[in-house]
Amino acid sequence: MKRKKSEERSYGVIGLGRFGMALAVTLAESNSEVIVIDRDEAKVKEIRQYTEYAFVSEDLNIETLREIGIQNCDVVIVCIGEKVDVSILTTMRVLELGVPNVIAKALSPEQGAVLNKLGAKVVYPERDMALRLGKKLISNNFMEYITLDHSVEIRQIPSTKKIQGKRIEEIEIRQRYGLNIIAIENGETTTIEVTPGYRFREGDILVVIGKVTNMDQFEATIR
Repeated sequence: MKRKKSEERSYGVIGLGRFGMALAVTLAESNSEVIVIDRDEAKVKEIRQYTEYAFVSEDLNIETLREIGIQNCDVVIVCIGEKVDVSILTTMRVLELGVPNVIAKALSPEQGAVLNKLGAKVVYPERDMALRLGKKLISNNFMEYITLDHSVEIRQIPSTKKIQGKRIEEIEIRQRYGLNIIAIENGETTTIEVTPGYRFREGDILVVIGKVTNMDQFEATIR
C-alpha cells in the first residue's frame, strides 16, 4: 500500500489476537485503509473480508515490514503483548521505518516501560477495559442491569454512516426495535440525557439496553 495524499489516515495492525482482530475490523469498517500482518494463515484469511492488505508473515524483520509497506502507514499498532521480545523488536523496527505514530500493546508495567522508552505510545487493553467498566458501573448505576434475564443486555453500538446526521426519533429505535438508548459516548464525553432530537455524529457510541435479538437486528440494519 502506498501512502495516500488525502487527509484519510492509514493504519497498520501487527498481530491478530482478540485485541488486534477487533481493532483491525473496527478500523476497516470505518473505510480506513488498513494493513494487517499475522503469522496465522487462518486469521489472515478471516480478516481479508475486511481489508485486501492482509499478509501472512512468520518473520517480522525490517526488510519484510518494508516490503509489505508498513512504513506508509500513518499509525501502526503492535498487538503482540504476549511475546515480550517479539513485541519490543517489532516496535523498534516499525519506529526505525519512520512511522510517525506507533502504538504498542503491553501486558505489564515493565513491558510498557521498555516500549515507552523506544518511543511508542503504550496501551494496556485489559487493564483499561477493567477500569472503564468499573467507572461505568459506579457512575451510571449499571449494577442494577447485571441481574436481568439473559435475553436482555447492555451493549455499546458504534454509530455508522447510515445513521450519522439523523435524529434519534428518525430511526425509531424504540418503536421498531424495542431498544432504549441510555447514553451516548464520543471520545471522553458521555451524554446521559439523550433527547429524541439528538443528531448522531461520527464517533458516537450508543449505549443501548434491550433484548439481544432486537439488538442484533438493529446492528444489522445500520451496517
